Amino acid sequence: MNKEILYAHQVTKIYGLESSNPVTALKNIDLKMYEGDFICVMGPSGSGKSTFINVLSTIDTPTKGNVYINGTEIRTMSENEIARFRYQNLGFIFQEFNLLDSLTIYENIAVPLTLANQSLKDIEIRVQEIVKKLHIESLLEKYPSECSGGQRQKVAIARALVTKPKLIVADEPTGNLDSHHSHELLELFHQLNEEGISVLMVTHDSMIASYSKKLIYIKDGEIAETLTRGEMDQKEYFYKIVDINSLESQKWFQ
Repeated sequence: MNKEILYAHQVTKIYGLESSNPVTALKNIDLKMYEGDFICVMGPSGSGKSTFINVLSTIDTPTKGNVYINGTEIRTMSENEIARFRYQNLGFIFQEFNLLDSLTIYENIAVPLTLANQSLKDIEIRVQEIVKKLHIESLLEKYPSECSGGQRQKVAIARALVTKPKLIVADEPTGNLDSHHSHELLELFHQLNEEGISVLMVTHDSMIASYSKKLIYIKDGEIAETLTRGEMDQKEYFYKIVDINSLESQKWFQ
């Protein structure tokens, strides 16, 4: 059986706990994720999707409950330990790319390694390895403003992968991409997943979700539905995802 890399137990997130109107974004969420999993999270706007992956990936902390990554409970760690742990285990990809305009593409990709105090030689080796994999060697001396949206997303992916993470966390990673570049990105995710890297991704797009192995549908801060692809081909899985979205949407009007 594959190794468990992430375990969330009864995770609850409440914002504005001290205010007169606290907001519960997540309620008693349980999730286990194993090495080689590719899980997609869907749900309507405001359902708690981004809060969900932020809490699971150490960006945010739960109000109640526990999150373990590779057997380590996140709240037992210091800020420095969490930062180091993040660089060693997690790769983040966001819709807005979050590249630093004042740095070259090479420097942007190298940021996580620089923060982890890697040697210049090791940084050079790792950056060259990942840009060859993504076919963006020609961009290294450019700045983000000189690159297209698709190129910037590849740079963001390179930055996420340069630390050789065990888990990729992607929040609407195709939001700023056209259909061609979206398909290209998902094919890359599929390839990385086949190589053993786990993927946890938020999307609102059923076609994008159909690349995953498991779907989690969140509604009102709770897991309303789960769907495992199993032996289904991508087309059949896609239609099952569409059905879940449609049924859950209809409930709003009942």
